Amino acid sequence: MRINIDKAVDEAVQEISQQVKARAYRAANELRSSALYVLKGERSGREYRVPFTKKAKYRASAPGEPPAQRSGNLRMSWRPQTGSESTGKVLTVKPAITTDVKYAPILQTGTKDGRIAARPFEEPIIEHAMPRIQQIFKEPY
Repeated sequence: MRINIDKAVDEAVQEISQQVKARAYRAANELRSSALYVLKGERSGREYRVPFTKKAKYRASAPGEPPAQRSGNLRMSWRPQTGSESTGKVLTVKPAITTDVKYAPILQTGTKDGRIAARPFEEPIIEHAMPRIQQIFKEPY
């Protein structure tokens, strides 16, 4: 009786590769959930009147805090994204989230002239999501 071990190994590697890619997408969704969590809630900056209203007010974020939510555009614009790269027998997956909001980089780093101080949000999002992402990739295959 002959067993074709190469075929069985290739099938197992293919199955695990598919699972890794699926887990990368789950990790990207976890990053998005963390973005929704980090970018909500009260901040401790100045209070402003909401544009085009007479009485409505909102509290901005202080420098160093994640941005405050005024319109919700930044908070709701995050989209999960995954990338994978295969080099020989090594598969690298990259879960991420992206936004098309033009002012996101300005909020993250501030302006060069210092008129707008940084309101970093990337690191808090990653820190919040990391325990769950590690748990996702530690699940048995």
